[in-house]
Amino acid sequence: MNERLVRATEKAGVWNLVLGIVVLVTGIASGILLILNAVRLWKAGTGLGL
Repeated sequence: MNERLVRATEKAGVWNLVLGIVVLVTGIASGILLILNAVRLWKAGTGLGL
């Protein structure tokens, strides 16, 4: 019984780690894209007198 419990908790830990890495990479990528789009908009808006 204890072996099944240990295996289940190990699998849950691995999946939590994988999910955390995926969320971290997604957050960093979306942040970079937001910054790049903001810079593009800022450069395009400088000729409008903003």
